[in-house]
Amino acid sequence: MTYCIVVSVKEGLVLTSDSRTNAGIDNVSVHRKMHALSTLPDRTIVLLSAGNLATTQAVIDQLVKDMHERATPNLNSVTSLVEAAEYLGGMSVKKQNRHVNAGQNGFFPAATFILAGQIGHMAHGAYLIYPEGNYITTSIHTPYLQIGEIKYGKPVLDRFLKNDTGLHEAGRCCLISMDSTMRSNVSVGPPVDLLLYRKDSFNLENYYCFAEDDNYLIQLRRQWHEKLKESFATLPPFCSEDKQTLACHEA
Repeated sequence: MTYCIVVSVKEGLVLTSDSRTNAGIDNVSVHRKMHALSTLPDRTIVLLSAGNLATTQAVIDQLVKDMHERATPNLNSVTSLVEAAEYLGGMSVKKQNRHVNAGQNGFFPAATFILAGQIGHMAHGAYLIYPEGNYITTSIHTPYLQIGEIKYGKPVLDRFLKNDTGLHEAGRCCLISMDSTMRSNVSVGPPVDLLLYRKDSFNLENYYCFAEDDNYLIQLRRQWHEKLKESFATLPPFCSEDKQTLACHEA
């Protein structure tokens, strides 16, 4: 399984992904799901992927090939992120249909992508591309996109992320979201990739890779756990914890 997040705030973008790929409990491997594409200097484009690994790799290989051969369109010729999302969606559908039409029974080639970055003077942003080729983007009220095993890490994103959340604060929120998911679902696992992109910088220097035994990740996990326990202990009881408790429940 997979878990990937992209947050789009005023300061820029935060991209987070796990690296675990499995096809059953006895076949677990590691594959990076964050793909930084080598484009022209006036743009930065990064993909996150979930779903069939063969489809994902075929799509990325084709994107690179199209840029090298200067095909029309390609990621260096598009003038906006929405145009890039349209191109990527069509490419994904094309690669999936190739396997479907081959008549491979029991084979599911579906793949989902998040495309994030910035092109020229246009605003930075992110688009979630579904297996069918259609897509959505973030909004002021929902400044993040998720793919893969989304349910365990969503509550913390909903509680803390706003459009004006700082870039590093959003990064910590994403790591907590990832840790919550890894704790509840063994099919999501490290290494965890984290990329902070500051708008108009057109560089990917703020990249981090956290192994399972990374000191910072362990410290973050431990402190979050302890603070949650402390907060839980201060929650008001249903009734006063004295002789009135029984009467309260009977009422």
